[in-house]
Amino acid sequence: MFKEHPVKFRQTTAKYLAQFPDEQRKKRLGGLCAQNAQSLLKALDFCRDNNIGSFRINSQILPLKTHPEMGYDISELPDSDQIINDFKTCGNFSKKYDIRTTFHPDQFIILSSPNPDVVNRSILDLEYQAQVAEWLNADVINIHAGGVYGDKPSALLQLMKTVDTLKDSVRRRLTLENDDRSYSPIDLLPVCSKLNIPMVYDVHHHRCLPDTLSIEEVTQKSMKTWDREPLFHLSSPKDGWNSTNPRKHHDYIDINDFPKEWLSLDITVEVEAKGKELAIEKLIKDLGSL
Repeated sequence: MFKEHPVKFRQTTAKYLAQFPDEQRKKRLGGLCAQNAQSLLKALDFCRDNNIGSFRINSQILPLKTHPEMGYDISELPDSDQIINDFKTCGNFSKKYDIRTTFHPDQFIILSSPNPDVVNRSILDLEYQAQVAEWLNADVINIHAGGVYGDKPSALLQLMKTVDTLKDSVRRRLTLENDDRSYSPIDLLPVCSKLNIPMVYDVHHHRCLPDTLSIEEVTQKSMKTWDREPLFHLSSPKDGWNSTNPRKHHDYIDINDFPKEWLSLDITVEVEAKGKELAIEKLIKDLGSL
């Protein structure tokens, strides 16, 4: 997403599509998918021109792809081959200009849920994003561990069992991120080690949900979980660290929140800030002044 740059990704709702017959519905979905592929190329072009080395792709890049009633296979849409080729063009572009593309599925993707239906739907969504990731050369599909459900060890065990069932296209891109309510780095690092999947270290979440590990320790331990360039998350609190709820993200990054331990590292930093590209522009300037 962008704050000011005129690139928009289109979505729709199942309620809206339900009013159309099947053929017209698929035509509309095909048009949305094609437009989103074109918008993605424009977004990547912006990244290249502004020295931004990573772009997170919206989980609804193919709108309603896995919806229970309106879901579809890409081959069912008009001009599906052209849509796929347009996404592959984006993948070739990002590879040529060294722009890393990633996915961060919505919060309802929960592999640790005790509800089998939730888990099965989560897997379907991950498989869809892995399909698009193949076209785009995206190497990260990042998720949270989910809920605790009153028994954190059991929830993590369920997570590990589910991960072991995933298709290779999902598994080799899957990463786990520490969150700000349930799972700190000290909870997830052993899981990542056992599963041999990388940990996306969110330093803002760690500051909101601290454990016995320091930022430097988690940085080093997280880096060791990666077999490629590590990817970390950075945010600043909307109302400051002394507010009653520091979890909310600020429009921009306070340069004091950028870990000094990261300054000399070869890593990808995803900036989670409401100011979008404006926040990145400001951060690049602030880092240049250090």
